[in-house]
Amino acid sequence: MTTLRVATYNIHKGVQGFGPNRRLEIHNLGHAVEQLDADIICLQEVRKVHRREEEYFTRWPELPQADFLAPEGYEAVYRTNAVTRHGEHGNAMLSRWPVIMHQHEDMSDHRFEQRGLLHAEVLVDSQSVHVVVVHLGLIKASRTRQVAQLQRYIAREIPEVAPLLIAGDFNDWGNLVHTAFAKVGLTSFQASRHPTFPARLPLVQLDHVFGRGLNPLAVHVPRGRIWWQMSDHLPLIAEFSFPK
Repeated sequence: MTTLRVATYNIHKGVQGFGPNRRLEIHNLGHAVEQLDADIICLQEVRKVHRREEEYFTRWPELPQADFLAPEGYEAVYRTNAVTRHGEHGNAMLSRWPVIMHQHEDMSDHRFEQRGLLHAEVLVDSQSVHVVVVHLGLIKASRTRQVAQLQRYIAREIPEVAPLLIAGDFNDWGNLVHTAFAKVGLTSFQASRHPTFPARLPLVQLDHVFGRGLNPLAVHVPRGRIWWQMSDHLPLIAEFSFPK
C-alpha cells in the first residue's frame, strides 16, 4: 500500500520581521522543507523575484524560491498570484513524483488582494492524483466566493473518479471551508483541530489538506522554536492511502 505524505506551508515569502530588523529565513526553510520528508509539498507566499529584497539581503538566492526550496530529486512547479511594485509571489508545489501537467486560475475577488490557485496532476505509482494549492482571501465574503469558484473549478477540470488533494492557507477561522467542501466529497482531519497560526503561539488552524478518493491516515504539525522562527505559520503534514 502506497502512503502519500502531503505537507502544506505558508512560508511568508522567506522573510521574517519588518523594516530594518527583518531577517532572511529562506535558507533555514530549505533545510526545514527537506525535513518534512513529504511526497508533495504545497507552499504559499512564495517569491519568484523581489528586486528590493535582493538588494537588501546579501545572501538572497539566485534561484526563484520554489526552485531553491526543492529538495534534490523533486520537481518544482510555481505560478504567480500577485504582481507588486518590486516583484511577484504565488503558490508552489514540490513533488517527489512526476508532474504530468499544471495550470493556474486567477481567484482575485477585489483589487486589494491578488489570489490564485495552482492545479497540478502528479503520477504516484502509476496513479494520477490531482493537487490544488490555494491561498484564500482575508475577508469572509471573498472566501465564500472563492470557495464557490473552487467548487466550479473542480467540477469543470477534475474527473469525479480521480483522487484529489486541496491544500493551502484557507484563512478560515470557522467551518466555512469544511462545510462547503464536504458537499463535493472533500474531507479533512476535522475531528481534531491542529492549530497552525500564529506560529509562536498557535491558536487556530488556517492550513488544511483536504482529500477526495483517498483514505486519511494521520495528521501532524511540527512544533518548536526552530519552526516559529521561520514563518508566521507552522507547516501541516497529512498522510493518505489509496483505496484498495
